[in-house]
Amino acid sequence: MATEKAEQALVDRWRDILALHARTQCELDRALHGHGLCGSDFEVLDVLAEGAAADGTCTYRVQEISERVHLSQSALSRLVARLERDGLVERTMCPQDRRGVRVGLTAQGRALHGEVQPVQRAVLTRMLTDGPAD
Repeated sequence: MATEKAEQALVDRWRDILALHARTQCELDRALHGHGLCGSDFEVLDVLAEGAAADGTCTYRVQEISERVHLSQSALSRLVARLERDGLVERTMCPQDRRGVRVGLTAQGRALHGEVQPVQRAVLTRMLTDGPAD
């Protein structure tokens, strides 16, 4: 009986996590839609922006991005292609491994990221904390 209760508590906790993720993702998508982005788009821009040097340049291999944004490599490749068409990122060949592709923000991508980051952070604050962040 105690084992069943503990197991049910674990399942309930898992379902709470899934529900919170789903609600948060929907809120992010809704808030970012007006900027022409969805949550996954912003995550890619955010990863690229976090690694930027002082001059704003930074590139990651597609594999490195996929490990951080939890998308399959094929889904990420489609997303990167769309962001590239929109002028937000650029792809280049990896000089160390000509089979590899590196992705970096364009000036337009950096500007959009800077504009939208406060929107994304506000949604995370509202959805994942008990009160506003300082």
